[in-house]
Amino acid sequence: MSDEQAPEPSHRCPLELGARGAGRPRACDAEARTQELINSAGELFLEKGYAKVSLEMIARRARVAVRTIYVKFGGKSGLFREVLLSGRNAYFATMEDLGTNRRPIREVLIDFGVRIHHMLSSPTAIQLYRMVIAEAHRDPELAEAFFDAGPRQTREALHRFFIRPDVQSQFRADIPAEQLSIHLINCLMGDHLKRYLFNPHAASEREDLLLVEQRVDLFLRGAQR
Repeated sequence: MSDEQAPEPSHRCPLELGARGAGRPRACDAEARTQELINSAGELFLEKGYAKVSLEMIARRARVAVRTIYVKFGGKSGLFREVLLSGRNAYFATMEDLGTNRRPIREVLIDFGVRIHHMLSSPTAIQLYRMVIAEAHRDPELAEAFFDAGPRQTREALHRFFIRPDVQSQFRADIPAEQLSIHLINCLMGDHLKRYLFNPHAASEREDLLLVEQRVDLFLRGAQR
């Protein structure tokens, strides 16, 4: 590998002191190539739509073999799921796990709400939602991959929060934890129909925070004891 091809220092393995085995990539090199494959697939899905993207197109852009995609992800729907998970993780990576977070409930939900609001309002997320809505009826695997990597992940995280005894005791006993999760998400999403039909206007961080606080308070007023 020439100096021009070498990765930037910030992307090198932290354990780089030992000699590299011949023909065997470092773990971080393999991880970087996998992330490049995920990024390439995401770009193509956004450019052309899910149905028009083939594994061969993704493999060419990412400079990998089609077999590599099958081995790592099981096919196109599995790769699409990883694209969504990668994007979601970028927003929630620094958030404390809802199952163990002991801050006041309102603070926890506002932190969660700000992250999901920014994620769902991003141009990339809006474009992905539009694509899935347009193509899901023709491709059940696409719909399942989208739901599994997005809404299901969010609902399960919230469910773990709402079934905690210390949290559950503060909410109405007649509302199951599953319904609390869905109700909160719906409050946080706001006018999602308008979001997907029109391009939302840019707002300041203060405006976003105020909006999330209003939506969390609306949820709490209807659901808390």
